[in-house]
Amino acid sequence: MEVPDVITCIDCGQSAHRLTPPPEEGWEVGDFVAYRCSGCMDRWDMVVADPADEGSDTESGFDFRQWMAERNRDQK
Repeated sequence: MEVPDVITCIDCGQSAHRLTPPPEEGWEVGDFVAYRCSGCMDRWDMVVADPADEGSDTESGFDFRQWMAERNRDQK
C-alpha cells in the first residue's frame, strides 16, 4: 500500500511532509502516519485506510468535502 510523502495541509494549504518512516514490512490499514506542515507547522496524524473504503465515511456520517466547502464559504 502506498502512503504519500507529501500531503496538503487542511489549515493553510501548504505542503505537509511525512515524518513517519515506512515500516519494513510496508504500510497496512490502521497504521498511523505523522505529517508536519511546512507553512503553519501543524502536525497531522493520519490513519492508513482501506482503499476500498475511499470516498465513504459511513461510520461517522462526516462529509469532509461538505465541511471544507462550508469552511471556505465562511472564511470569505
